[in-house]
Amino acid sequence: MLDFLGNLKRTHYCGALRAPDAGKNAIVMGWVHRRRDLGNLLFLDIRDRTGIVQVVFNKETQPQAHAKAEQARSEFVVAVEGQVIKRQKSNPELTTGEVELVAANLHILNNAKTPPFPVEDEINAAEETRLRYRYIDLRRSKPHRNIALRHKIVLEIRKVMDEMGFIEVETPMLTRSTPEGARDYLVPSRVHHGQFYALPQSPQIFKQILMIGGLDRYFQIVKCFRDEDLRADRQPEFTQLDLEMSFPRQEDIFEVIENVMVRACAVAGVKAERPFPHMLYKDAIRKFGSDKPDLRFGMELHEVTSCFPEEAKQKLQIEGNVFAFAATGAANYSRKQLDDLTEKAKSLGARGAYFVKVAPEGTTSTVEKLIGPENVKKLAEAAGAKPGDLVVAVSAKQQIKGTEAAALIAGQLRLQLGEALSLIDKSQWKFLWITGFPLFEWSESDKQWVSAQHPFTGIVDEDLGKLESAPWEVRSKGYDLVLNGNELGSGSIRIHRQDIQARLFKALGLTEEQQRRRFGFFLDALTYGTPPHGGIALGIDRIAMLLAGERSLREVIAFPKTTAAQDLMAESPSEVDTDQLDQLGIAIKPSAKKAAE
Repeated sequence: MLDFLGNLKRTHYCGALRAPDAGKNAIVMGWVHRRRDLGNLLFLDIRDRTGIVQVVFNKETQPQAHAKAEQARSEFVVAVEGQVIKRQKSNPELTTGEVELVAANLHILNNAKTPPFPVEDEINAAEETRLRYRYIDLRRSKPHRNIALRHKIVLEIRKVMDEMGFIEVETPMLTRSTPEGARDYLVPSRVHHGQFYALPQSPQIFKQILMIGGLDRYFQIVKCFRDEDLRADRQPEFTQLDLEMSFPRQEDIFEVIENVMVRACAVAGVKAERPFPHMLYKDAIRKFGSDKPDLRFGMELHEVTSCFPEEAKQKLQIEGNVFAFAATGAANYSRKQLDDLTEKAKSLGARGAYFVKVAPEGTTSTVEKLIGPENVKKLAEAAGAKPGDLVVAVSAKQQIKGTEAAALIAGQLRLQLGEALSLIDKSQWKFLWITGFPLFEWSESDKQWVSAQHPFTGIVDEDLGKLESAPWEVRSKGYDLVLNGNELGSGSIRIHRQDIQARLFKALGLTEEQQRRRFGFFLDALTYGTPPHGGIALGIDRIAMLLAGERSLREVIAFPKTTAAQDLMAESPSEVDTDQLDQLGIAIKPSAKKAAE
């Protein structure tokens, strides 16, 4: 028979008991973690979010409590009254290992089915099983630590933002659809048939309006939504630190964010050094083949096109430039390993991958017959290779979205080899500001230049004259914050003048009717004295993931979605009743794929 909690009040958390508590009476509450029956002595390990404490039941001195403990099983919910004593032999694996609780009374508050996997940190359960039974998974100490760390990070961010004079403002969750690149989640209106709200991809327009409204310094820990394909570091709903400032220089925003990140890192015991270094976008691509370079190891890229004579270029079908890097200590790579790297490069869009092994006795190359021994030597020197290194060179079609594809592919191979060769110092925390992004990128599908960021991103003053004549040369006032090869967030100084905003919309091919339909209320606001302003948004989920040492966002979110955007526990998304659809004036028709079938 189960017991009622009644007036029973917990006096201690399980994981809080220590040697100085010996002799005290205590009441602990939690779940039965483990049960060991030794006849006259029965031991229950009781667990709550703080840890585990051992409780001993003595049949001779407390027969009723012992008899009740015999009924307890794994994950039963219990309350125990007893006295704290020092253990005869401590358990160093437990923070409470110097003490135990001698039970006087046991209250079984609820029973439990056998869980689908053990409540342990190291488990073999599939991720889908863990997410389906998330309430069991959350009982493990690892999720507890991650969620508690996330809480402390957010709390510290709020403290430091308040100290710097920022005001937290909640912006609407139900707004109009203003596509910003990804698809919106749409919410039908029951009152206004045929019309829809959209869940915000970001509070972008509203935070700019707050600057027009004179709030000067705004921030928000805000939930945002994007209906896009997912990866380990993407979720359909995500949380970000969103902020905006009036009359800022770019350096002012950097100073604010560096202060925030230093304080947030300190919560996790990580020391971040400021000021964070800066790097131009074009240099990041040229040196690292990425706009979010990982600086924890070297192996910089080098442009080595001159090492390939014209005849070799023709035979190898090389277009554009060739980029190479020296993989430290990889000269002993086997033929199969080189073939695997070649296949990887081709899967990324490369024309080919070419290798030079540098050894004390000389160099060998897979393209020596085509480019000659002198050029092989030049190639190794250009890549900065030392004895024992493997030079990896890549050629590709000239551009991807306006950027040299060979550099991007070489950058991905650099990361792969840096990991495989254990060259990445996981103890380092390397922040980096990326600036000087192009304002436009070429769209193959649309056959035109499109905005590389949202269409309110500021334009470098001296590039304004190129907006209509040479858009590919126009630089934005955008910036990204990168940590250990991960983009934490993006921001920019915004366009605050309506004449420049109109020119940008025209350059993007938006008609006045399209501008009014998408952004009408915001364009009106711009005409009423908009101050210069700028801001940034940082991914809270990603920050927590990195500081917790995890590889997936799902490990730091209480109720995450799968890569198919499903909540397996709540079984959502789900179908709804016909009468609900009728109230909204909505009829479901087969998808294009099903209709074709």
